[in-house]
Amino acid sequence: MKVVVVGGGWSGCAAAITARKAGAEVHLYEKTDLLLGLGNVGGIMRNNGRYTASEELIALGGGDLIKLTDKCARHANIEFPGHKHATLYDVNIIEGVVRDHLKSLGIHLHLESRVKDVDVENKKIRGILLSDDTYVKGDVFIETTGSTGPMGNCLRYGNGCSMCILRCPAFGPRLSISARCGVSDIQGERNGDALGAFSGSCKLAKESLSKEIKDQLDKTGVVVLKVPAEDVNYGKLSTKVCQQYALKEFAENIVLLDTGHAKLMTTYYPLEKLRKIPGLEYAKYVDPYAGSKGNSIRYLSVAPRTNDMRVVGVDNLLCAGEKAGLFVGHTEAICTGSLAGHNAVRLMMGMPLLILPSSIAIGDLISFANEKAETREGRKDRYTFAGASYFKRMQELGLYTTDKDEINDRIKKVNLDNIFEQKLV
Repeated sequence: MKVVVVGGGWSGCAAAITARKAGAEVHLYEKTDLLLGLGNVGGIMRNNGRYTASEELIALGGGDLIKLTDKCARHANIEFPGHKHATLYDVNIIEGVVRDHLKSLGIHLHLESRVKDVDVENKKIRGILLSDDTYVKGDVFIETTGSTGPMGNCLRYGNGCSMCILRCPAFGPRLSISARCGVSDIQGERNGDALGAFSGSCKLAKESLSKEIKDQLDKTGVVVLKVPAEDVNYGKLSTKVCQQYALKEFAENIVLLDTGHAKLMTTYYPLEKLRKIPGLEYAKYVDPYAGSKGNSIRYLSVAPRTNDMRVVGVDNLLCAGEKAGLFVGHTEAICTGSLAGHNAVRLMMGMPLLILPSSIAIGDLISFANEKAETREGRKDRYTFAGASYFKRMQELGLYTTDKDEINDRIKKVNLDNIFEQKLV
């Protein structure tokens, strides 16, 4: 039984792991030369409700990637505006660690392998065609291609190609597998008629910052600097993907987090204005390189799906990560990917697919985001364990907790402890 995962970001890696644990032969295809995608510039885990979701995933038996980010942490249990008990992993070492783990499980990795077309017949995918004309057959396919690119979308809905970690000019545009199967994509919306949203942060070279700032980042993981009054821009907050950071504190201050680079918590910031701030006189962007003018545009390609992660209208296609909803964050991608990978094997075997119950945070997020995507107002929102509307919902429903025993009991009550560790084949 062969599972083909298209896309090697956090959700694709998670899907590959659980499909492999369930007993399938797994092949992962990634168009760039790095796994993890936005995970190579992300770095934030376990903040707010993501702590709960991380521990739920570990209890479900799908915690491999959570444990690896913990292992690669530069800082743990830190606080910054609006966020508690966060872990910051090192973006400069995480990819190699994850790549080694996937190889150790026997997952077949195919990097610099961009899909350019899909062979579909009677609502079933028979194979995918790569850019070098290689044809790949499979039994079940999982799409985790994200929702960013090609370059034209960043030009149309943003400020142009920002030369970000996704590197479309070097490795080619993203392809929507579901759209090639005849399924219409859902698109995230902004105010007015604008679609998508800007990626929520940039990276500065720590070496370009003052010694005082570098020392504080190394010691505490966080630096907060006042923005000059004339440069405060509250309006820009609404353009962010990461609405959990769309707080006035992120407009009134420069918030830097130590993820190996200095993570600048804003969608973009003109360099000349940035350099007006003491300690940032020689600041330099390392991702995106055009961080002065913009960042990548996301949420332009979301597949309609059921709560077991199956794409509506294609019999053997599942999805995860941003492709599966207006989700924000690595934890959210890992959770949806883990379910998609496990269910891919169930689908091959003719077993009932697993739907996680709403009594656990992961299950509730998956169903809630699906419900909200049906309305225009819902498509203007973004869904994350870390903040904004969904974290409020977690708190109201009593789903948010940092008590590991409580979380483990929650998973055991629904008889799902270590479900993702079970070999099905």
